[in-house]
Amino acid sequence: MKRPLSKPQIICIALLWVALCYMVLITAERIDGPVVVTILLSAAFVFVPVYKSLRKRK
Repeated sequence: MKRPLSKPQIICIALLWVALCYMVLITAERIDGPVVVTILLSAAFVFVPVYKSLRKRK
């Protein structure tokens, strides 16, 4: 059985995702549909497990 993520782990995951998004947005020539979809998909892949872990803690 998996343990829920700790608060420091959740904060680290969120900050790393923000840094990744910043790097993608800075290096993109244009911010168009594929860039936005990529960021939204990455958010889903990152924050759905975080949300499930937070629900387990309660």
